[in-house]
Amino acid sequence: MLFNSYQFIVFFLVITFTYFVIPNRFRWFLLLTASCYFYMAFVPVYIVILGFTSIVDYFAGIFIEKTQGKKKKWFLVASLCGNIGVLAFFKYYNFLNENLTVLLQGINFQNPIPYLSIILPIGLSFHTFQAMSYTIEVYRGNQKAERHFGIYALYVMFFPQLVAGPIERPQNMLHQYHERHYFDIDRFTEGLKMMLWGFFKKVVIADRLAFYVDPVYNNPTAHSGSTFILATIFFAFQIYCDFSGYSDIAIGCAHILGFKLMQNFRLPYLADSVRSFWQRWHISLTSWFRDYVFFPLTISISWKITKKKVLFIRSDRFIYLIAMSVIWILTGIWHGANWTFVIWGAINGFYLIFGVFTKDLRKKFTKITGIDKLKRINNISGIIITFLLICIPWIFFRAKDVDTAWYILSRIFTQPVSKLFLGASQWITLLSILLVLFLIGVEILQSRKWVSLYFSETRLRQSLRWAGYIFLLITISILGVGGSSFIYFQF
Repeated sequence: MLFNSYQFIVFFLVITFTYFVIPNRFRWFLLLTASCYFYMAFVPVYIVILGFTSIVDYFAGIFIEKTQGKKKKWFLVASLCGNIGVLAFFKYYNFLNENLTVLLQGINFQNPIPYLSIILPIGLSFHTFQAMSYTIEVYRGNQKAERHFGIYALYVMFFPQLVAGPIERPQNMLHQYHERHYFDIDRFTEGLKMMLWGFFKKVVIADRLAFYVDPVYNNPTAHSGSTFILATIFFAFQIYCDFSGYSDIAIGCAHILGFKLMQNFRLPYLADSVRSFWQRWHISLTSWFRDYVFFPLTISISWKITKKKVLFIRSDRFIYLIAMSVIWILTGIWHGANWTFVIWGAINGFYLIFGVFTKDLRKKFTKITGIDKLKRINNISGIIITFLLICIPWIFFRAKDVDTAWYILSRIFTQPVSKLFLGASQWITLLSILLVLFLIGVEILQSRKWVSLYFSETRLRQSLRWAGYIFLLITISILGVGGSSFIYFQF
């Protein structure tokens, strides 16, 4: 069921009303049933996969808590293997098989493993990672095993964030399902505001930008130069508005029901460095890799180096280099079974590694040139440079294959000047530019706290505040594009 559909609006209103009128002891069952229905609206049979992994992880959590020593670790390994195995089969089986075929053909062998027609379950990577965070935290002793199977299943399947996050942690969510939530009009209106802005970003900005981006990237040989540049810039904002719009709607839905989900985006395109960008973009995923892969990996590498007394590589930067390389290759693979995503991850990893290794040099340069004293100029230039750097890997993210991505990159640098308008679609181009400028303007105001300040009860008349909401509603009704799926549903 898509958020941007009338079906979901009716569904959510019915669930919200029912949730607050029924006794508290039945609410978990209502939300779990609603979540199952919500997920089954896509492909019903795949609810079996969620049920299987939920049962495995539920009992694994209990056994992990009860046992000690190696058995405890083996229960964790069994849980992780179950989750990763399901993810690997549905998402990576054919990708690995295709690459094996190419490899065997290179040595004149035929691959005997058959190709399978597998449909990737919606949001599999998201709920798999959320499930794994539960057993890991129970293993670490940071979370007690949940004895109520229904509550645990709800933790994995809560419909607002089931298919595209945020990827939550058990410490934040499990206790909330045991708490009693009362209807609160202020919380209700606050949640509606979040949802309204999320809908605007998705159906007005993201889906309108797609009208320019899709024809260019789907038929690259018909375009060149500045058309690719503009399409790539538009895609950067399209994917941001699409994904952050989903997160806003999800957080708003949960907020109305009384649940607090973690923030997933924090004005990423106003970041003045790549490091800052990745601290603001898809926060739930980057923090997941940081806590469950990066930190354990750096500790493990450091311990092995120390144990073997390899003094000449006992460097924090060397450990950082290895760990970041692994993290960003995994991040790329997490996003999709295509070499384009691997390269996308590798480029972003290179940016971060390069930033660490040149940090001292860049500081000296800014000090010598006096740029560090021009804080406003330094900040603006950092934002622009960061955005342009991030746009380069977005080309690989959007392109259908590596050859297409290289073709687009080569045309950008070898034939930078070309027409911007797509045939007679000048209206699409101009409207897209205006929407991007509007978004940038709003986010600059948000970064300075002006939006929350002037839209508060004490600083702005109610009539003017409502005018803003009505403007968004009218714009959605006139320019909104309905029925299109969210980009991150494929992950």
